[in-house]
Amino acid sequence: METRILDGEIVNGRLDDVRLYEGVRTRRVFAFLIDYFFVGLLMIPFAVVVLVLGVLTFGLGWMLFAVLFPLVALTYVWTTLGGEKQATPGMGIMGIRLERLDGTRIDGLFAVVHSVLFWAANALLTPFVLLFSLITDRKRTLHDLLLGTVVVRTDR
Repeated sequence: METRILDGEIVNGRLDDVRLYEGVRTRRVFAFLIDYFFVGLLMIPFAVVVLVLGVLTFGLGWMLFAVLFPLVALTYVWTTLGGEKQATPGMGIMGIRLERLDGTRIDGLFAVVHSVLFWAANALLTPFVLLFSLITDRKRTLHDLLLGTVVVRTDR
């Protein structure tokens, strides 16, 4: 596997194949929607636990509702995107995965940082997050550029 330096980053030679990026932007959008649905489903049992905890603590436990979605979502990302497949279930369904340009694996903490940067970019630059991928190489978004990652198709 050829490794070289491109724009100051160590690049795995296999990632130069343009076929890896065909349709990635659309697949990312649908993967996000699928994952959002899965996180919503996971919220149900955890919300029931918080509800019961709130009753047992005379309402104090209900304060956990404020952080429930981020905790469930980040745990979901940690265990899936940071797992062996380097993809969330939505990404797996859409046939894409996250890879680092230097060829090292995505771990749980890195996956969470990637997700937090995605949400921060959305909070600050909402209309430009996907538009940014129109002008970058390999259809990378801002948080991909900052972390040295790329989303590729798994079927190529």
